[in-house]
Amino acid sequence: MKRVEIIREDPKAGLTDSIVRVKNVTYGLCLKNHSIHPLAYTIDGCQMFTPSGEEGIDASRTCVACGCHRDHHRREETESKVKSENSSSSTNRS
Repeated sequence: MKRVEIIREDPKAGLTDSIVRVKNVTYGLCLKNHSIHPLAYTIDGCQMFTPSGEEGIDASRTCVACGCHRDHHRREETESKVKSENSSSSTNRS
């Protein structure tokens, strides 16, 4: 599953450009311990989180492949910054 968060930073006074940060979030390998022994660590082999429903409903947080919650999967974030021009331009009115 891939989520995208877009964060817009307002420009400082006198500047016309702003920076938009785009954060891509993916959930990979399942890290849930399935071992019945307290000192052992066993994973089920689920390699990638696959939601069981559409984003925004409770079922979207459960993996179809292994049946566990999204929080048991490794969270991988990548962030990129994009410079964008501000649509409002200053005009001289007399």
